[in-house]
Amino acid sequence: QVQLAESGGGLVQTGGSLRLSCAVSGRFFSVYVMGWFRQAPGKEREFVAAIGWLGGNPLYADSVQGRFTISRDNAKSTVHLQMSGLKPEDTAHYYCAAARSVVPDTRPTQYDYWGQGTQVTVSS
Repeated sequence: QVQLAESGGGLVQTGGSLRLSCAVSGRFFSVYVMGWFRQAPGKEREFVAAIGWLGGNPLYADSVQGRFTISRDNAKSTVHLQMSGLKPEDTAHYYCAAARSVVPDTRPTQYDYWGQGTQVTVSS
C-alpha cells in the first residue's frame, strides 16, 4: 500500500513563497510518476505539475510555469513543489499524487494514489 502525506502549506502574502513536500511510504517510489494538483472551493481539481522517474522533463500548468518548480528525491521518497511569486488565484488545497506510469500526465484520472492535501492561502 502506498501512502502520501503532504506538508508545507500555509498563509502567505502575494509575491511570497512556500515549499510543499510530499512524503511517500511504500515500495518502489522511484518508479512512480509524481504529480501535484490543486482544488479551490467550487472548482474542479486541476493539474499543477508532474515529474517522471528520474526527474527530467517536468510538466507544468501554464498558470504556474516559471513560478513553481517540482523536484523529487528518490533516496528519501519525497517530492517537493517550490512555489514563488504566489498570487491570490493560487489559493487552493494542494494534493500530491502518484501514478504507476512511465511519463508524467496532466490528467488526475491517471493517478493511482493521493494524499489528503495541504491548504495554501495567498492573501492580497
